[in-house]
Amino acid sequence: MFILRTSNMRAIRGASTNSVRLVTPRLQINLQRTHFVRLNSTEIKPNPRPVRKEKESNPQRDWDAKVIKYDDLKPKTESPAPNSWLIDVREPDEVMQGMIPSAVNIPLTILPESLNASPATFREKFGFEKPEKDQEVTFYCRSGMRSSSASDIAKRNGYINILNYKGSWLDWVEREGTAKA
Repeated sequence: MFILRTSNMRAIRGASTNSVRLVTPRLQINLQRTHFVRLNSTEIKPNPRPVRKEKESNPQRDWDAKVIKYDDLKPKTESPAPNSWLIDVREPDEVMQGMIPSAVNIPLTILPESLNASPATFREKFGFEKPEKDQEVTFYCRSGMRSSSASDIAKRNGYINILNYKGSWLDWVEREGTAKA
């Protein structure tokens, strides 16, 4: 029985017939007389990495903000409560297309620093009071992606009463029948 080098083993495995003779500078092998032995080091071992589950292959936050629908949001825009905020996180050039009534604009790009600002700095920058951490805060954007990110940012900054209007501006325009700019 021979113990073969890896390169010789690969050459032997690639041979198609039993009578082929392989010649290497150091070793001549007759395949008819060769016996292969599987050593422990080549045993198939369980995969040390666990198989990725659906949740891992599609990363998801450990929480999701409560989603609010158009039918629930519409009455809030017609008579807004003083302790609730509707925040549009689109950029100023997008806001020029229009806004949901009673909404205020804080672009997503500056939302984290805005929520960390002092109440005086916030008021100076935006012209309205900074929402308290226990007040209802509803985020929307154009299609619902940035509003989800804004909800995450608010949660990380200590806000506890967060709503996400996932339909966002596109849904609002469609249901209100207003023309898009």
